[in-house]
Amino acid sequence: MSKIHAAITGVGSYVPEYVLTNQELETLVETSDEWITTRTGIKERHILKGENQGVSVIGIEAVKQLLEKTNTDPSEIELVIFATVTPDMMFPDTANLVADAVGIKNAFCFDLSAACSGFLYALTTGAKFIEAGTHKKVIVIGADKMSSIIDYTDRTTCVIFGDGGGAVLLEPDTEGLGVLDSLHKSDGAGQHYLYQKAGGSRYPASVETVQNREHFIFQNGKPVFKAAVSGMTDVVTKIMARNQLGVDDIAWMVPHQANMRIIESVSKMSDFPMEKVMVNIHKYGNTTAGTLPLCLADWESQLKKGDNLILTAFGGGFTWGAIYVKWAY
Repeated sequence: MSKIHAAITGVGSYVPEYVLTNQELETLVETSDEWITTRTGIKERHILKGENQGVSVIGIEAVKQLLEKTNTDPSEIELVIFATVTPDMMFPDTANLVADAVGIKNAFCFDLSAACSGFLYALTTGAKFIEAGTHKKVIVIGADKMSSIIDYTDRTTCVIFGDGGGAVLLEPDTEGLGVLDSLHKSDGAGQHYLYQKAGGSRYPASVETVQNREHFIFQNGKPVFKAAVSGMTDVVTKIMARNQLGVDDIAWMVPHQANMRIIESVSKMSDFPMEKVMVNIHKYGNTTAGTLPLCLADWESQLKKGDNLILTAFGGGFTWGAIYVKWAY
């Protein structure tokens, strides 16, 4: 019997209409378009506006598009995994809210939190249910409403992040296509450099946590940059080596869109040419769990059946990893 792999058979995506430009940020904090562009590569980011608008809005729109593009009936979906660090609520899971909104009634659903590595972790998790032979149709979502946890008086973080995300459909394949290998890592020592202090059980919401602005992202950029470059380079080179893949064998590297300097450094250190690296950070900024599916959606028309892709990401915590995918359509 041929080995079952989880093939990506469709991609959907969504970004909110409102565009926050570098020029508008110049009116909010002491910064400039030149400062932002040279340090991050970001020109604009999309922001989800309005009351009662959680990250589920992004997930719902991405899944609706995915179901329509793949001509999939919601009743066929058996599992939904939503990677996010900005859930609508601590519970119920946002995956449940998305499933209910789009008519998915025959699936079990859960959220997965691994910061910017969330989509990678969720994709590997979803793939295992396909590989086990227990599930035929799995949706994996990666999306974040980062504007909900950004301090727009802190120029070190507010220029980086945006809102958006995407979703993929996983189905069984026996032709050697799909998710072929994955390598994931974590290091809890990274908790000191990139985190959201308040809102969990250690520091529940209080007047003091709000007054101290502890519900916003904190980032110490230098150690995060160093760890991200070394971590992603390491897993990319290792997953290529153990699958006997050279740079010429890879159609595209799909890196987390955190910072243009990080992307260029990983490309250089892994001897990977930038012309084969997906980059859309200039349009969206860092959408955390949303960056990888947004890249796949933007490049979908350029991908060919059998193309080898290496997906990689690095997130707070620290979390990081890489996945080897052979494109299925």
